[in-house]
Amino acid sequence: MKNGIDISHWNRIINFDKIAKQIDFCIIKAGGSDKGFYRDSTFLRNYQCLHDERGIPCGAYYYVGRNCITKEAGENDAHRFIDILADMSFEYPVYIDLESTSPKHKEGATIATIAFCETMEKAGYYTGIYASDVSGFVDRLELSKLDRYDKWVARYGSEPKRVKEFGMWQKTSSGMIEGIAGRVDLDVAYMDYPAIMKRTGLNNVR
Repeated sequence: MKNGIDISHWNRIINFDKIAKQIDFCIIKAGGSDKGFYRDSTFLRNYQCLHDERGIPCGAYYYVGRNCITKEAGENDAHRFIDILADMSFEYPVYIDLESTSPKHKEGATIATIAFCETMEKAGYYTGIYASDVSGFVDRLELSKLDRYDKWVARYGSEPKRVKEFGMWQKTSSGMIEGIAGRVDLDVAYMDYPAIMKRTGLNNVR
């Protein structure tokens, strides 16, 4: 079991030397489609400071917007994610982050999520799905159709209850660690992802 954090532009002030001594890994927001199509403004800085300069194993996530409810939308978001990740390597999975779709589009969001993951996998990425235990995987997705995909599950206060198999748990959004001003998401990884990437060569790890 490894302990890590996930960060984005919301974590404005970061002392990378301090946090590097406290974490085993970091999942970094790469971009999204919830406010147009964008690269997170701190993605490259966070990756370079943690991964390249301090050797912290990293993963990445892409936050899809409310219109990611068709096969085409899922594929298009995946291609944008691939473009953002070009020439970078990740020892942890790269994730679709699904939070903004409407529960009434549950079937469409599931179709889009599968299309996203399949597109990423064809490009050589170990891809997983991030969502909350209930409002994501139960209310917004058809969980039974996602068995083959690794999952990063958010549930605060206790481990996930509805999602039975998962590789990573986001246990709080209110964590505090030295080196980050304000709250930060804390995560636990149950799988040896760096070993998986090294063995398979996925995520551009060689």
